[in-house]
Parts: sequence; C-alpha cells; structure tokens
Amino acid sequence: MPRYSSDEIRSMSREERAETLRKLNEEYLSLRGESALGGAPQNPGSIRATRRLIARVLTIQREQGEL
Repeated sequence: MPRYSSDEIRSMSREERAETLRKLNEEYLSLRGESALGGAPQNPGSIRATRRLIARVLTIQREQGEL
C-alpha cells in the first residue's frame, strides 16, 4: 500500500478516503494475522506504519466532519 502524506489525504474526495481506509484496515488485519501466526513480516515497521496511516486518515475525516 502506498504511503500518503496528510496533504494527499486532504486532497482526496470523501469516497476515496473511505476506500483508502478500507484497504488499509484489510492490510493491517493481514499483517497482524501473519504476525500472530508466528511469521515475521518482510518489513517489520509495516505494521506500525499502517496503523499510523489509518490514524492519519481517521483524524482528517474527523477534521472534515465526515465521522
């Protein structure tokens, strides 16, 4: 999943942000599942980065009054 800056997220439409958030949540669940089964992710920082990106999208949605 590509990493987005706050400005890029703000420039997205409401639907694009919702779709991005859905994809990020799927990716996060996949990474957590892989980790829970004892596997090591290829990029150890990817779980943390994904979680932070989800938080960034949610924060911007709250700022925009979408939640």
